[in-house]
Amino acid sequence: QKVKDSMRVLLPVLLNKSHDSYDKIRAILLYIFSTNGTTQENLDKLIQNVQIESDSDMIRNWKYLDVPVISSFVAQQHKYTRRDRSKEETFQLSRWTPIIKDVMEDAIENKLDSKDWPYCSRCPPTWNGSGAV
Repeated sequence: QKVKDSMRVLLPVLLNKSHDSYDKIRAILLYIFSTNGTTQENLDKLIQNVQIESDSDMIRNWKYLDVPVISSFVAQQHKYTRRDRSKEETFQLSRWTPIIKDVMEDAIENKLDSKDWPYCSRCPPTWNGSGAV
C-alpha cells in the first residue's frame, strides 16, 4: 500500500527517543529516496529536530553517489528529453526503450548538448554521416 503522507509516518519514528541515531538516519534516507530528494530547509529542520547534526554528513554525502538529496528546479531542468517512439515498430515483449538508445542516437546525429556531455567530441564539418565517430 502506497504511503500518502510520508512525513506524517516519518515524524513519530524520528521523535521516538528509543530509536538509535543510525536508525533515524536510515529513516531519513528512505524518505529522501522515496520522494526523490527534499528541500534544503526541510533537510535542515529534520536534522535539527532529530539532533543528528554530528552525523548529518552521512545523509549529505549521498549526493556524491548521484542521489538527489536536495531536489531543486535546476536539478530537474537537466533531465534528458526522450524521443517520441510511439510510431516505431517494437517487439511484442518490449515495454520501454532505455534512455541510452536516445543518447547514442543523438551522439551519432551530433545533437548532444556540450554542457551536459563535455567529453563527447563534435564530428568534423566534412563528416558525411556514414557512421559514428
